[in-house]
Amino acid sequence: MKYDFTTRLSRKEMGAVKWEKMYECNPNVAEDVVPLSVADMELKNPPEVIEGLKDFLDETVLGYTGAYPAFEDAVVNWQKKRHQWDIQKEWIVHTQGVVAAFYAAIRAFTEKGDGVILFRPVYYPFGMAIEDNNRTEVNVPLRNENGSYTIDFEAFEEAAAKPENKMLIFCSPHNPVGRVWKKEELERLAEIAVKHNIFIVSDEIWYDFTMPEHPHTVMATVNEALNKQLIVCTSPSKTFNLAGMVISNIIIPNKNVREEFTKEILSVRGDMIGILGFKACELAYTQSEAWLDELLLLIQKNQQLVTTYFEEHFPQIKTYPSEGTFLQWVNFEALGMSNEEMEHFLQIEAEFFTDGGYIFGEEGKGYERINLALPTDCLHLQLKKLGTALHKKGF
Repeated sequence: MKYDFTTRLSRKEMGAVKWEKMYECNPNVAEDVVPLSVADMELKNPPEVIEGLKDFLDETVLGYTGAYPAFEDAVVNWQKKRHQWDIQKEWIVHTQGVVAAFYAAIRAFTEKGDGVILFRPVYYPFGMAIEDNNRTEVNVPLRNENGSYTIDFEAFEEAAAKPENKMLIFCSPHNPVGRVWKKEELERLAEIAVKHNIFIVSDEIWYDFTMPEHPHTVMATVNEALNKQLIVCTSPSKTFNLAGMVISNIIIPNKNVREEFTKEILSVRGDMIGILGFKACELAYTQSEAWLDELLLLIQKNQQLVTTYFEEHFPQIKTYPSEGTFLQWVNFEALGMSNEEMEHFLQIEAEFFTDGGYIFGEEGKGYERINLALPTDCLHLQLKKLGTALHKKGF
């Protein structure tokens, strides 16, 4: 491989959120432990981004900076090349992360008390955005059928038909269960939304992470009529591990929707992107595609490692096939532990730090979400630590 996906990094005392949380939970954790929780990578950033930023800093002035032509071209060309999606520069609205976009969209296109639909288990800031803005969460749980999650379209249409329900916040590919929705599933979803005038916020931040046999389809491409009530959230943050650059590209085809959304973002000055965020995104999209292609091979390898490890050593712990994201959804229900018991066992006894499934909703209780974006040797070491602790427990 051309790129370094083997060096073990330590982010101790560097302000890394998941590392700080790990030491908060277990101050005595061993030096060789790497947290498998929050969805950023334990890998070096693309060298083209790092070296490009160094060169940029030598020649630039760090003043107020907005989007510029080379950056806009990079975003437009990435959608076309990687996702067969033709967009216009004027469709792009910049926000300080996709979570800021959820919050703004809820305020712009719903009223207090309105229903906002979710498909749980799902990325927990969706629910936070609903609650914080005094809207009503309407949960239409995904159907878990023989280890595969699907959308309950009948229940979704029933919820969509109620006049008090105005919006769906949709995760595509899905975090945490790893589904990459088929085009026909998206077409049916869009048809229901158009029929009942449901606004869709489609979070597609994971769209660059899919397995070869599971291509991603952008929601905006499946039904032209839907575009009058659609926002698509994208960002380089997951793809190139640039969350700290705080830049997202929210793509809105409809002019009226775009203007209303922009007005809401401006009301809280959520459009102010740092100059290095713009440049990092440009460098990632124009120079780092080969890095991403190699990374996808690593994610596949790590996913197979996790699956094989549990099948061979602890078959009562079930892994779910991940079609997309760099996350693995694992069912620990057979261990018979409560949420509190599971957290204590994993964090204190096993020194195995994941995201507990319950944070994604009631439907996630008994599950854990494992981050696969780290060197394979490091992941294997964490699994062995877990295995040792499980044996001590008698499993």
